[in-house]
Amino acid sequence: MLSYKARRRLSLLILLVGLPLYIVVAVNVIALFDRPSILVEVFVYVSLGVLWAFPFKYVFRGVGQADPDQD
Repeated sequence: MLSYKARRRLSLLILLVGLPLYIVVAVNVIALFDRPSILVEVFVYVSLGVLWAFPFKYVFRGVGQADPDQD
């Protein structure tokens, strides 16, 4: 189990490094195909925008709250 500080650092790393990389990869993968209609394209980007967060749900949970281990 990760400590609060470790989860906070990991969440910052994910948001500052991982998310921009994910966006670049998602845009490049979509660009490999012919450009779909605008509705399909919006649906794909919204879906990918929500999907990236599910694996990191545990890391982000409670990070914005006060440190529970602090006296």
